[in-house]
Amino acid sequence: MMTLGWYNRAKWPAICAVAWLAMSFSPGIAVCGDLRIAVITSQDTPPYQQLATGFREFLKNEGVIADFDHYVLSGNAGKASEVILDIKKQPPRLILTIGTLATQTALREAGDIPVVAGLVSYLDDLRKSKNATGVVLDFPFVTQFEWMHKLMPEIKIIGVLYNRKENQAKIDAAVQAAKKEGLTLLPKEVESPRALPDALESLARSIDLLWGMNDQLVLSPQTAEAILLFSFRSGVPFVGLSSSWVKAGALYALDRDYNDLGAQCGELAIKILRGTNPNTLVIVPPRRILYSLNLKTANHMKLEFSPLIIMNAQQVFP
Repeated sequence: MMTLGWYNRAKWPAICAVAWLAMSFSPGIAVCGDLRIAVITSQDTPPYQQLATGFREFLKNEGVIADFDHYVLSGNAGKASEVILDIKKQPPRLILTIGTLATQTALREAGDIPVVAGLVSYLDDLRKSKNATGVVLDFPFVTQFEWMHKLMPEIKIIGVLYNRKENQAKIDAAVQAAKKEGLTLLPKEVESPRALPDALESLARSIDLLWGMNDQLVLSPQTAEAILLFSFRSGVPFVGLSSSWVKAGALYALDRDYNDLGAQCGELAIKILRGTNPNTLVIVPPRRILYSLNLKTANHMKLEFSPLIIMNAQQVFP
């Protein structure tokens, strides 16, 4: 993704003959010089770039001719509001937000401009919005437990740490989803990072696996070392949130194809551009599931993955 400071306008060629042909397949979308889409990214790192690229490429392949205005926030909340003000001076047909900061700011300040969100973990803001939809990062609980069974058929009891204020509703749903897969989920509430060591020790002898759930209090750069060290010393495998956690010592993690997440956002965008109300479009999870393995962790815990499981992994850390 090209960037110039915090703002860059990247134009796809708008050739009238091509636009006319595209309109025959995408009525009401492809028009010469008339369709503008703002893309706001919270950070300028590979997952954000890949999603934006996947979004643009999907629209292009579908015959949608558009001008894209790109804004990179670099994690700056103050800049986020400035960007929305700039966008509203000449409102686009649609805003694609990538990441939590970009999404929360657009939902709060973009007014009537439709929003498609990507790389977000929390649904409440999207669900409450009358003018937004998106693709979330989280896989359905049933999907996650199915993969636990697939990768570790012997597990029965799964531990999870959580902050009640943030995740109680999700924990309740996860308990029921685990039961459907023949698993027992053992949640342990954590009220502060200081309580983490005691919470881990209380689970150590009762669980076969520690599952990492998106939780701003429990799983953070500040708590990662304590969790991974507990897993290593106790022999309880930890399921991470991404390949970065696996590289650091988690046994495995499910991950996303970020380019395909962009294509999913593109599918939602096309429906909106054709006249569908955004809040009637279901918020969807990633449709493509990738995974990473840490074989050093597996060997330390005397666990084995089948050759097929290893061969099909996106990343294998030896």
